[in-house]
Parts: sequence; C-alpha cells; structure tokens
Amino acid sequence: MGLTEDEDVRAMLRGSQLRKIRSHTWQKERLYQLQEDGLSVWFQRRFRHAPSRHIFLVQHIEAVRQGHQSEGLRRFGASFPPARCLTITFRGRRKNLDLVARSAEEAQCWARGLDKLRVRLEAMSQRERLDQYPSWDPATCPGPGADSNQDSKMSFKEIKSLLCMVNVDMNDMYAYRLFKECDRSGDERLEGTEIEEFVRRLLKRPELEELFCKFSGEDHVLSAPELLEFLEAQGEAGATLAHARQLIQTYELHETAKHHELMTLDGFMMYLLSPEGAALDPAHTCVFQDMGQPLTHYFISSSHNTYLTDSQIGGLSSTEAYVRAFAQGCRCVELDCWEGPGGEPVIYHGHTLTSKILFRDVVQAVRDHAFKLSPYPVILSLENHCGLEQQAVMAHHLRTILGDMLVTEALGAQDPKELPSPELKGRVLVKGKKLPGSWGEDGRPVSDREEEEDGEAVGAAQRRTPSQSGSQAGQISPELSALAVYCCATRLQTLPPSPGPAQPCQVSSLSERKARKFLREAGNSFVRHSACQLTRVYPLGLRVNSANYSPQEMWNAGCQLVALNFQTPGYEMDLNTGRFLVNGRCGYVLKPPCLRQLDTAFDPGCPGPPNTTLTIQVLTAQQLPKLNAEKPSSIVDPLVRVEIHGVPADCAQKETSHVLNNGFNPSWGQTLRFLLRAPELALVRFVVEDYDATSPNDFVGQFTLPLSSLQQGYRHIHLLSKDGAPLSPATLFVHVCVQQS
Repeated sequence: MGLTEDEDVRAMLRGSQLRKIRSHTWQKERLYQLQEDGLSVWFQRRFRHAPSRHIFLVQHIEAVRQGHQSEGLRRFGASFPPARCLTITFRGRRKNLDLVARSAEEAQCWARGLDKLRVRLEAMSQRERLDQYPSWDPATCPGPGADSNQDSKMSFKEIKSLLCMVNVDMNDMYAYRLFKECDRSGDERLEGTEIEEFVRRLLKRPELEELFCKFSGEDHVLSAPELLEFLEAQGEAGATLAHARQLIQTYELHETAKHHELMTLDGFMMYLLSPEGAALDPAHTCVFQDMGQPLTHYFISSSHNTYLTDSQIGGLSSTEAYVRAFAQGCRCVELDCWEGPGGEPVIYHGHTLTSKILFRDVVQAVRDHAFKLSPYPVILSLENHCGLEQQAVMAHHLRTILGDMLVTEALGAQDPKELPSPELKGRVLVKGKKLPGSWGEDGRPVSDREEEEDGEAVGAAQRRTPSQSGSQAGQISPELSALAVYCCATRLQTLPPSPGPAQPCQVSSLSERKARKFLREAGNSFVRHSACQLTRVYPLGLRVNSANYSPQEMWNAGCQLVALNFQTPGYEMDLNTGRFLVNGRCGYVLKPPCLRQLDTAFDPGCPGPPNTTLTIQVLTAQQLPKLNAEKPSSIVDPLVRVEIHGVPADCAQKETSHVLNNGFNPSWGQTLRFLLRAPELALVRFVVEDYDATSPNDFVGQFTLPLSSLQQGYRHIHLLSKDGAPLSPATLFVHVCVQQS
C-alpha cells in the first residue's frame, strides 16, 4: 500500500489491545492488528475454542468516527473518555464496530491510519488491486492457506489448492505445464518470484491483448494518435489528441514509453480497468445537472421507516439507520412519531414490537450527519401520532437542535407559486400536516398518509390512547403546523382529467397500490400531477418483513419521493442505488423533460414505438468471488444476465449461457440486444449468478446504472455485493453500443 513508513500504519501493524463495546455488560478487550497487505485487519474471535483470527477488509469501511459518535457508544460507552473512543462503520448491513483504546493517542492513531488506508485504497488502480489479490503469504494470510506445510514453497498439489482458493478449476495437464514452466529450480516447488510468475501468467487477458494489437500495429505500442483512434472507436465524444496524451501520462507504467508518449499493453490494461475505462461515464460521477429548477423536477432519494434496521414487526430502531441512509445519499427520511414517557416523543413502528428511540436523538443525528455526503436539502417526512403537548415538544426540538438549518418561513413571497430548488443547500424542510386556513383546497387537517387503506394499521383505531385518537381526529399543534412551510401533507383521492390551479406546496402520499391504480387508469394525468407538485409513494403495510416494491414503475410516473426500506437488500435497492449513482450521488437526479412539462402528453403505458437499440456483447469476467467458502471444492459456474428496467414496454432481461467451473476468467463472447421506447428512463442492471441445474441460481454480484450514463465501447463493470459493497477486483468486460433510430 506504500504506507509502511507512516507512523500510524506502523503502529497498526504492531497491533493494539482495543475494547469492543456491545452493551453495558459485554465489553471485551481484543488484539486488533493490521495485516502486511494493508487491506485487512485481524482480530481475536469472541469464542475461546473458535479459530483465533478473524478479518475485516479496509475496502468495506464506510467511515471512522472519533468520540461518542454512535448510538452504541453513547448508550454503553459513556463511562469512557470520548477521546479514547472510535466507531468503525461498514458498507452494507454489517453492524458498527464500537471500540475503546487504552489512550487517546492510540485511538487517534487507528482513526488516522484507517482513513489513510481508505484514501490510498480508493486511489489504487484496478491493476494494483489485482496485484494485491490473492494474498497467500502464510505469514500474513489468516487461517489455513494453500501452503499447507507453511514452508513458503508450493508443490503442485498446493498450487491446485491455490487455484481452488481463487475460484478457478484448471485442467490438470495445463496447470502442470504452467507449473513446470515457472519452476526454474526444477525441484517441483514454486517459491518467491516463481509463485509471482505463475500468478502473472494466470492474470493474462488474451481479449485485451487482441484489442490492443488491433490498434497498436506491429510495434506493439500505442502512439497518442493510435490511442485517439481507439477512443473515437469507443464513441467518446470530444476525444482529442491532448486527452490521449494525458491518458498515457496517467496510466502508462514504463517511464521510457511515457517519455516518448507511447502506451504499452500494461498501460492499456490499467486505463481500461480505471474509472475512465469503466461503464459509468466519469463525467456523471460529479454534480453535472442543472440544480436550479424546482424540487418537483427531480427524483429525490427517499427512505421509508428510516429508523428500522430490520423488519417492521420486531426489528431494532436506531439512529444509526438514519446515519446509514444519509451515507447512501438519501435526502428524504421518515420519522414515525408517537407519545413517549416523560413528555418526550419517541420514534418506532406503532403497535409492533420494534424498539423505540427518542425523537430528539434522531433530530440530532440529522443535524450531525445529513450534509456530510450531500449539501442539498433534506426533507423530514413526519408521520405524527402525538398529542398536542408532545407535538409542541417536537417543534421545540426541531427549532433548537437544527437552528438555522431548519426552514421556518417561505423564502421571499409568503404564498409561493413554486417550490425552491435544490440549491437550498444545508437546509431542512419539514413535511407534515397544516392547520386549516393556511393552505389547501378545503383546509382539512389530514393524516400524513392513508394507512388504513392498505391494512398497515388494521385495528389501530381501536388500540389508540385518547391522546392519540385526538391527534388522529385533527388536533394539530400550531407550533408543529408552522414548520410545514413547503411540504404540506395532503390526500390525493382522485386525479382530475385536466390540471387544476397549481398548489406546489402540497405533497401527496400514496401507497404503492394506489399509485399503481393511478398509473393503470390515468397514466398521463398522474404524470402531469407529479410535474407540478411532489408525490411520495411508500410500501404496502402488509410487507411485514420490510420487503420493497420496484421503484421504477413510480419513477415512470414522475413521482419524486419513491420511499424504500433501505435496510432490505435486493434488486429494488439495486435500482435505487443505480438511479442515484450519478450526479455526484447527491440524492437529486433531474427528471427527463417529458416528466417535467406541465402539458406533457407522456404516458408510461403508451410510450410509442422503439427508437433506440442497445447491444451488449458480454465478453469475459475476472475473479468472481466464491460463494461458499465452507465448501473448498466448489467452483462458480457463472452466467451473466442483463436486465432493462424502464417503462413496461421496455422491461426485459436476457442472459448468457453458463461457463463450467471457472470464476477466475470465464469467457462468453455472446451478444444481447434490446429495443427501447423510453431510453431516458431506462436503468441497465448487470447480474452475475452461479448456475445450478437443480435449484435457483445463487447471486454473485451486480451493477446498475442509468442507460444515459452508460459509456459505449469496451468497458469494465465493477461488481457490487448484495449489500452494495464493492467486490473488487471482480469485474465484467463488455462491449456496449447504443444506436438511435
């Protein structure tokens, strides 16, 4: 990792005794030690007779926080000085790691060191990562490795074990021939540079060599003009000779070639494995869209039951769930507010066994974490079940904790004709009920959402306390009502055939069932409605396991706030991640023009004839992870499926055949073709599965992105796990062609 001289990293390599905090009674000190590869941390297992080592990877770390900056440390670690405390948060669903060091200096050393390693890892090229993988030095590789007798030499039998570890099943004759070619000493053992050569030979990419030779000619190097020719063949608009020269300076490994403005095969491979050579257009990884339009013109990343970490029946509620949602770019979070003891409102899923957290703690989490990833405005969607007194307490906490972050009055005109833009940076908007007379068609006080229609609160009315019943009957605290400035909750019972007067500050909340009904019966009217005011869609209450619905069908109608259970992985969250992958992951994505125009004729059910052809040639994959480490003889039989998610007429999926026993470098060379009618709404999802003839295929990895952000030409697709964590260095190599008709 190039950080061996760094004092913090050197201290981590030596290891530290850190106390892990899980509860008031479970607080155990363990040895934590950075491994020589700089990619993983070793620590003792909790069970005395279990294997003594365990690993977490630096690439899976989301953030490192110092002090009492987690719910766990605030609750269970308050007796320790904040300067000695740190929290490691992980991508995906892995729980936080709350630690206490023996000194403040030691805690700071680990916090700084992990941050340095994360920055270095993110800056590493894909080729550098390939060189790091796999690590089979018995001195640093935890647990039993391929070197069974720990003599730093590997027999052919041990090499075969190594191949199985890296998920490739080579023909014995070919494997032995390669083994003998690398055995320079002739002692039937590989060691040191011989093992390195064996691995290098395994890492050969014939398809890249063939592509390189096609443009490089007989001298086997690419000049800047030849590289420009390749870029133009890739379909890169605006490619210039200066850009080609800059790529050579950035990715070429050999100084002599770089000096003569030439690119070798190694440099070419590094370029294609870099973000610039990836499927996602690098220009779309930063904020590139117009952010000055009204909020109604954007898809806004939205969470449902944000406080839950598991199911909505008996799951744990936690402020950490809000922190994780913000870390994923979420801009609209839900606060399900109920009467709590001691005059303090609580948040939980009412009338269930989910645990409760304080409303004020959630507001503090919003203050501390809402704008760390994205500066654009956050909407707090209040589902209010409190009586008047605790509503006033809620309003007090919002004002005092958020301070100037909170929008408390209209910006400019008191009766705004349109919503503000996302340029309202660093500000928090409250979505909630409004007292009669403030706005609206009939001034009725309304519930934040129509729970009863979908059975979410079946029997809830009979179980409410008097104060809760009063709240549901429309008592509404003026203090809380005053905070619903731009996002006033309203019911949407029917869709008028033609738009009425614009009421931009009203937000309609619909269940997925009602939204589908509107789509089915009045698709264009629904699109027009969502062009002029915000629409929030949430999952059916009958989804007791916190399952999700497909957000794509709601985006097709222009719905801005399509709320999902962020704690539940699956293809639905993959689509959400893919939709908001672009525009700097800021949580706001500009809707296509057909969904922004007030007089639009667009109907997602009748999008017109096909106008775009997407052709994807699936070429190869590299180092796909093994699914079941407990079965050392299992090898992946991979296949690739490409899915299109868009308007109903565009939704399709096609897949390759499977490759037997090769997750290391499988090859397909198969072409998949799709005809599209509304390409501006389409998401493309690449999925790799392990084929099984007798049971459902096992998921290996996926990557989803908007078609409009998919680069053409030869591209690598960097796969993600089911939880959304990177599977580096696992990639697909494809050729993409998009043709307009």
